[in-house]
Amino acid sequence: MFDRIEPLSSPGTDLVSRHPRIAAVATALPVARLRQGDIYRHMASRVPEYRNPVVEGIFAHAGINHRHVALMPDALAPAPPADELHAGFERHALELAESAARRALETARLGPADIVGLVVATSTGYLCPGVAARVAPRLGLAGRVMRTEIVGAGCAGALPALQRAHDYLCAHPDRRVLVVCVEVSSACVYVDDDLETAVGNAICADGAAAIVPEGGAVSAEGVQNAETGPRLCAFETAADPQFLRSVGFARREGRLRIVLSRQIPDIASGPVREAVSRSLAQEGLGFDDVDHWVVHSGGRRVLDRLSDGLGLDRAALDPSRAVLADCGNMSSPTVLFVLERTMAARRPRPGAVGVLVALGPGLVAESALLRW
Repeated sequence: MFDRIEPLSSPGTDLVSRHPRIAAVATALPVARLRQGDIYRHMASRVPEYRNPVVEGIFAHAGINHRHVALMPDALAPAPPADELHAGFERHALELAESAARRALETARLGPADIVGLVVATSTGYLCPGVAARVAPRLGLAGRVMRTEIVGAGCAGALPALQRAHDYLCAHPDRRVLVVCVEVSSACVYVDDDLETAVGNAICADGAAAIVPEGGAVSAEGVQNAETGPRLCAFETAADPQFLRSVGFARREGRLRIVLSRQIPDIASGPVREAVSRSLAQEGLGFDDVDHWVVHSGGRRVLDRLSDGLGLDRAALDPSRAVLADCGNMSSPTVLFVLERTMAARRPRPGAVGVLVALGPGLVAESALLRW
């Protein structure tokens, strides 16, 4: 990967930051908002394997109060046909992606003509043509808009999507792109007698998030909202291939089945620390320089172990825990929900340093440095 693509020096660019700035962040959720206890009772009423204290405890102690789902539980119990799940993904992924994207453009006070590229990340379904190809005309984007589909990066998908945007805007600092992460986890419900699928069904949810990054030459002009969002800097990846098959999806009878090893909370802090350390080192910084931790809400145990493993004050991950409680784990858009909440609730001061980090299949930790 090209981690440090910089624009060629010119009179128009050598006085502006080489890093793009986030002009807007917006999110979208399905209308249906279900209480965690109600979801468990529904599953237990239809799945005999869920009628035991262990599974009930997994749901009760997940750190989740509510989740938003596009495919209602009555349509999911316990094994709907694969074609029905695929149709549900197609419909709701496009609706959620469009909604989040429109809100981001409105927040940035931009129109379709201002966008030259669209990057979409998703893992909970597969379309060809992809989500980007289908959403672009719904948004009124020009036919010449460059489209990038990132499929299969799981919970970490927002970071490679943002890096593609970052790299392009470093080369073209006078342009703007749109990044969308969308997941319909309810289209991946799979029920068997394995506890890892029970954990997945206890934490996964649906949602979408969109970001409008703009090049340094644009943000230097003082465009509306440009000063409220951070610059995207110093992307890094840390992969541990010995855990390649520990998290992700498998195919069973034409349907997606979650793979979620119980080891994940215990091994997460190693690759996260490695990726974050290298991101900070690119800018000559250390862990003590981080003002805001924007961490993917992978689950209660994951967040607790990360907090301990990274030596963080418990309050540092409060925005992540709040998103988990209110929305569950929505996979790729989740870390952008945390960013939105961090910006709204903590109002980072100019000069503040943040770390954006997510853990995904691979096992891989993706991180980026944020500078307000």
